Amino acid sequence: MGTIAETLGAFVAHTSAADLPTLAFERAKMSLASTLASAAAGVDIDSARMVRDIECSLGGEPTSSVWFSKTRLPADRAARVNAVASDAAASDDSDMRSIAHIGTIAAATGLAIGERLNSSGRDVLTAMVLGYEVAGRVDEALTPGRMQRGFHGSVSTIFCGAVTVGKLLGLGPQQMAQAIAIAATSAGGMAIAADTSCAREYHAGLAAMLGVQAALAAQAGFQAEIAVMESPRGFFEAFNGQAVSDVTMDLGASWDIVTDMAIKLIPGAHPFHAIAEAAWTAAIEHNIDPASVRRVTISAPQLKVWQNQAVQPHDLIGAAHSVPYFVAAALVDRRFGWDHFSAEKMHDPRIAAMLPLVGFDPNPPPLPDRFPHRHGGTVTIERHDASTLRSTCQAPQGSGPRGIDWVDVDKKCHVLMPRAGLTPAGVQDCLNLVHAFENLTSLQSLTHLISARVEQR
Repeated sequence: MGTIAETLGAFVAHTSAADLPTLAFERAKMSLASTLASAAAGVDIDSARMVRDIECSLGGEPTSSVWFSKTRLPADRAARVNAVASDAAASDDSDMRSIAHIGTIAAATGLAIGERLNSSGRDVLTAMVLGYEVAGRVDEALTPGRMQRGFHGSVSTIFCGAVTVGKLLGLGPQQMAQAIAIAATSAGGMAIAADTSCAREYHAGLAAMLGVQAALAAQAGFQAEIAVMESPRGFFEAFNGQAVSDVTMDLGASWDIVTDMAIKLIPGAHPFHAIAEAAWTAAIEHNIDPASVRRVTISAPQLKVWQNQAVQPHDLIGAAHSVPYFVAAALVDRRFGWDHFSAEKMHDPRIAAMLPLVGFDPNPPPLPDRFPHRHGGTVTIERHDASTLRSTCQAPQGSGPRGIDWVDVDKKCHVLMPRAGLTPAGVQDCLNLVHAFENLTSLQSLTHLISARVEQR
């Protein structure tokens, strides 16, 4: 019996496109579209611009496109720049178990290496599904241990980059195992920094870049400790891994990109999406007048962490990580959308007046398993007339448990992609290609579209 890296490596190397269900390909295409939309919203954010400028100043072999730019960079550097842009906008996809942004890494590394190798769309989608699968399984074993120890999801999303790239490179079982082992010893990232600063997107960029490099190192014959995942003082022990045997159990029986991926249909930290939906649902169904509200209580996991962020936001980082802001805005506006990260909404006096009324349940009920983000949250609204309303949302719109609709993904793209300079027709052209991505014999038609209609950056 092989090590965890060897078992996963053999599974990835021996799995072909024919082994994957149609829905897995659809979800990979949705993730690609969502990541491009998020990158369009993030490309002009200062953190994304800084990293792009740094990488452009270093130069190198121009094999891969920088999205929404006419610049080309080496594949690992393009993957980094594009992942940073996607994560910077806090509008990329998330995993329902641990809120790791696996799809961003799959799309950024898949397109970068796929363009370098002249891969087909079907090959890229296959690699993305397998990359998501390995990263999802690894991070599931880290949940909630890595967060308790202060580590961000980049310690697991790097596996997506290594596997996605390794599959496109055609690595055999042992080389793929080495790519996984090298990835295990490559990435870090502190969760507190991700919650309070631009380190969130910096982590994503490193996971993408180092994932590419792990696969390239394995292809070149680099040898790491093949038992690094399960060894004493190894990966899982360091991050307080749980149910580690499940990582290699029933491989191929189901697909994480189908069961646990969620497309963000509103911006910000994904654990807040279900809670915001519970709030706006109550506001609509009960025709709640904001002036009638005396107190609002949120009952959900990780409340102790979120209490430190219960302030009125003044910038994107603050808005993305303030669940009271989500709830206050959802109750006042009866929705939450992309515009709620604007200065106008963050300083809306009606939302500001609602914010101090939003508090946290001191004793939230226990969860049935160790995956807190799979269970959404509840909002309890007390009104001045002594009536009480309660609304629960277990999984937000656009998530695996509820299903994901192309109509919602397309709408997201039409809202966000023009921010990078694309015309409505240009956005639709991109979507037409992504919808039929498995039929593309080359990626150049897509990468050309997302650079041809924008100014030089």
